Amino acid sequence: MGDQVTTELTYESTSRTAEAAGIALHYHEAGPADRPDAPVVIMLHGGGPGASGWSNFGANLPFFARTFRTLLVDQPCFGRSAKPELDRDYFSYSAGAVAALMDELSIGSAHFVGNSLGGGTCVRMALDHPGKVGKLLLMGPGGISLNLFAPDPTEGIKRLFEFQTAPEPTKDQLRAFLGVMAYDPATVTDELVEERWASATDPETRLGNARMAAAFANPEWREDWMLWREAHRITQPTLLTWGREDRTNPLDGALVALKTIPDARLHVFPHCGHWAQTEQADEFNRLAVAFFSQ
Repeated sequence: MGDQVTTELTYESTSRTAEAAGIALHYHEAGPADRPDAPVVIMLHGGGPGASGWSNFGANLPFFARTFRTLLVDQPCFGRSAKPELDRDYFSYSAGAVAALMDELSIGSAHFVGNSLGGGTCVRMALDHPGKVGKLLLMGPGGISLNLFAPDPTEGIKRLFEFQTAPEPTKDQLRAFLGVMAYDPATVTDELVEERWASATDPETRLGNARMAAAFANPEWREDWMLWREAHRITQPTLLTWGREDRTNPLDGALVALKTIPDARLHVFPHCGHWAQTEQADEFNRLAVAFFSQ
């Protein structure tokens, strides 16, 4: 894990774009300078205002890139990727786009990290494109988590809906949403709010969010994103990770997945909300690299 990376890993130095499944997908890429054949890890971000591959995982990239060829993908409708109208449920559409990106980049298989919305896409990847998926690390994943005790919608989802459905969302609404994501209020800095605000209020970002939300609201596709019903078909080794204080996808949501995925294990981070990769970065990084390296 002492391999060096060729250049400083900035947003621009790692930024790439490729055509896949008929749309433009933006991603960031870095890896060991002396190991072009290093195993691949693909990281898929969560949803929410202003979310992207870099906003979720940019700070983790230097650690992962020492060992793995690492891609942080802006999922369809997010970041600098295209904002298409969707013709199926979001998880299936995004998984199809990521699978096409892998083909475009000649990546046969990869390990996957998915946070929240990205966790649902990772699960759909494992179900629909099993040969492309090595191991799964899911953080408070969407779709496969089923709240047995916590009420729905959760506090985090309520704050998300408030922002997304407001005719003119406010910065206070954004700060309220981000505040629910984190256990430690100090995580939600003024700088973070300003960064996410600039992205979240961009017309293209709002279009992407609307199209994603429309896919989830489509009654014909509702059952397709209820991934917990298909958890028993996941054959890949799976590490479920959760923040003990997650107020968006609470910890009880892990139980059905843990029970039904044949090769599942669970790690719970204390003093942690929905962003384990940020709030418990050191432990998360070590845990992930060790799991993928076994």
